[in-house]
Amino acid sequence: MTGLLDQFRTAPRAVLGRMGGGDDEETRRPLPVSGMLAAVGTLGVGLAVLTTLTLIGWMAAPRGPFGEGLPGVFRTACQLWLAAHHAGFAIPGGRVGLLPIGLMILPGALLYRAGLWMARDADLRVRMPARLPKGTPRDLENARRRAQLVLIAQAGISLAAPYALLAGVIALVSGNEIMQPFLGEALVSHLLLAFVTGSVATARTIGPWRSMLRLLPERPRSLVAGTAVATSLMLVAGAVLVLGAVVVNFARIQQMSEVLSPGVVGGLLLLLLEVLYFFNAVIWGMAYISGPGFAVGAGTLVAPTGVKLSAVPMLPLLGALPSSGAAPTWVMAVIAVPFAAGAVAGVVTARVAPTPSIEAAPLWGFVCGITSGLVAGTLAALSGGPLGGAGLAAVGPSPWEVALSVTLEVGVAAGISAGIANWWLISRRPATPPEPVRKAGAVIAKAAGRVRPARGAHLPGHWLDATEADTQPIPVIRDDWTDEHAAAAAETFDDMGARRAGATPRIPDVPRTPAAKRRAPSPPPKPRKDIVDETDDRGGHVIYVDPYAWDRD
Repeated sequence: MTGLLDQFRTAPRAVLGRMGGGDDEETRRPLPVSGMLAAVGTLGVGLAVLTTLTLIGWMAAPRGPFGEGLPGVFRTACQLWLAAHHAGFAIPGGRVGLLPIGLMILPGALLYRAGLWMARDADLRVRMPARLPKGTPRDLENARRRAQLVLIAQAGISLAAPYALLAGVIALVSGNEIMQPFLGEALVSHLLLAFVTGSVATARTIGPWRSMLRLLPERPRSLVAGTAVATSLMLVAGAVLVLGAVVVNFARIQQMSEVLSPGVVGGLLLLLLEVLYFFNAVIWGMAYISGPGFAVGAGTLVAPTGVKLSAVPMLPLLGALPSSGAAPTWVMAVIAVPFAAGAVAGVVTARVAPTPSIEAAPLWGFVCGITSGLVAGTLAALSGGPLGGAGLAAVGPSPWEVALSVTLEVGVAAGISAGIANWWLISRRPATPPEPVRKAGAVIAKAAGRVRPARGAHLPGHWLDATEADTQPIPVIRDDWTDEHAAAAAETFDDMGARRAGATPRIPDVPRTPAAKRRAPSPPPKPRKDIVDETDDRGGHVIYVDPYAWDRD
């Protein structure tokens, strides 16, 4: 995949280099062009793989469901490609929406590799460095994070837009008399899958996986981490439950496989199909442990409270289903799994973003339960769907029931654990000493420096005071001013009395010093220019107005 895309990358530049187009290393294609080439390469490789598998099946069963001739084989491969993106089909008397989630691994992996190639081809790593140096202001970090998120979204759209358009062309040419793909679902499914995988691949170019989470602010990052932990624990529990059911009912599964007698090649394809549907079964197991369970047809239910089944499709994996009847009492213990997952998710949420407000931590824990419920409901919707009409019109878990159950179970447990963990973290955090008082002036000056008065605005107060302040400089206290009261402080009351009587003031006895050691007389002080003499009108050119004259009248 990467080698094919690299050939797409180097071939046009080699031609341009021969034509004198410039340096190959400095010439970079725009991001939309790189995204279009990546989309074309992904579709080409994916269709080649599915066409090969379909051709093998057609050679094993020429009169099977793989179509007639090579055009039918290619049309079937296109339908499988659309099914890999979870796009439904219309059939006579119903629709097909129960599609294997495991088949999404193929386009997801190809799109991820294409996203990495696109980011490298467009030099996105140079345009968004992993992190800034230590000591960078918070405003600059937030601006860098927003710029990185915008660039990641642009890369995702650059890959998803041409990918969805090409998928629409495939949907138009893959229809036949029996199966007709839904064009709208094909466009939306391809757009969403390409955007998510392309964005993740672009963010991966920044650095390790932990660097991807640093792109989010602290609070959304905590919710993402808590939701991922809760969902992962419930999916792992569902997988363990399904594997246990397969081991217990393996004899029944083997019996159903012998009834089908698919042969060697057909058996391998049937095994591949069951492996792809195993991911759907894992999500059904998650719905089972959360309480609502799932259905295998109209009027059926498989839940911890009981099992009610009718005729099921002849898929060997469905042989792991329990028998109809009341479930044992100990089976109800599986409902404790979502509560345990919620408790762990609440601790993770509090550790990632502890809050000094004790009351806010449980609320954020419940928000984590809401997001976990939304994710679980989305997975339930993807894992189920109709498989024709009549009795198989409803197969799989109910999305809204699973979302509501997971929200309440995980939310309550996460709220309690988040509150306890946040209190424990805050109580063990060492008390930070208060900032010295001397820093208060610097903080106030920094805050005041950010304030910019509007153009033409005056300070509040009397309008005459504001006018005078605008026209005359305000005196500034300087350290080199001469003290006018120094001589007055040296005079004594006797000197003042002698001066009034007209006598010569007494001169204190001062030891005589040689003339060489005497200091030279200091020059007279310079006249002060910052004191305004209001008696001087400068020949009528300056008018001084007393702002308080109105108060004396």
